[in-house]
Amino acid sequence: MNKKSSSYADDFTPGQFKVLPFIALIFAIMLFISFAIKWYSHSVTLPRFCEDPELSLHHLKEIISKKTPELDGRESRKPYIIAAKLIYLVPQKTNESIDDYVYRVRRELSQRCMQ
Repeated sequence: MNKKSSSYADDFTPGQFKVLPFIALIFAIMLFISFAIKWYSHSVTLPRFCEDPELSLHHLKEIISKKTPELDGRESRKPYIIAAKLIYLVPQKTNESIDDYVYRVRRELSQRCMQ
């Protein structure tokens, strides 16, 4: 096999692989994904709760204050999904009471819904 017809794999040696640019690329991709998720959650997902914020807050308070959830059927899971999304989008702070947390979520929703 002559030099002109050799493939890239034949020419590759482990010493040619640069680790630092590869790590920088992976870091940049992860940073981009993180910012994209944050933007999407605050710009798209959170405003969806503006249709009926009080119902969403009612589900949230009911779910986080119950000891045992009651599941029976598909419609009964909907409040849990709503509450889980709100908990993910606006996480409860350490040692924050349920009433303070619900108030903070209400304030966050009202700010998002007014935009």
